Amino acid sequence: MRWSIGVVWAAALMSIPTEAADSSTYFDAETGFTFAQFNGLFQIGKGILYRVAVPSPVPANASYDVVFQIVAPIAVGWTGLAWGGGMVRSPLTVTWQNGQTVTIGSRYATGHSMPSVYPNAVYTKFKTGTKVNSTHWQVTAKCSGCSTFIGSTNSQVTLPPKGVNRLAFAESNSKPATPSSSTSTFNVHDVTNSFTADFASAGNTEFAALVAKNGEATN
Repeated sequence: MRWSIGVVWAAALMSIPTEAADSSTYFDAETGFTFAQFNGLFQIGKGILYRVAVPSPVPANASYDVVFQIVAPIAVGWTGLAWGGGMVRSPLTVTWQNGQTVTIGSRYATGHSMPSVYPNAVYTKFKTGTKVNSTHWQVTAKCSGCSTFIGSTNSQVTLPPKGVNRLAFAESNSKPATPSSSTSTFNVHDVTNSFTADFASAGNTEFAALVAKNGEATN
């Protein structure tokens, strides 16, 4: 898998407090989370919804869990969310449909080549907010290890929970080789781009309670 860098920014630029965010605020009545939402277009008139929720408050300079929700058209083979604003030296959350559920893969790339399985990001998929129908698939999950990571300068990076952070996404029309496996191989993306998300608008004071309420998926 190759990740294009022509349309993504370096991780050093991922927190941009003076820039208006590309995201909007979205409240999901099903899970109870408030998200920063971005519609990532991969074809004319077709997009994937990327949503991020964070706890509020977060202690200064502390790592924290995030909750993400991805809603993709059924034709999408896989999609990736890069937490560092680029596809290199950034936790990569890769998701794809697997029958009536969704698989989450954790990856990290040190160069412009196939990323490796990344054990430092641990995912808890929610029972509520994860589903498949005839037109779309959706996954909602908690990530422990997506907000803090080793970035492009080989130093630790923590995404400011009150900042405007640059993320990136990728999309492929081809499905992974083994959809049931989180470590499956998959082909190169067809589309990639970056966007900015206002984490301050995605703060949830009842974060821990909402995580518990939505339950862990068993498949």
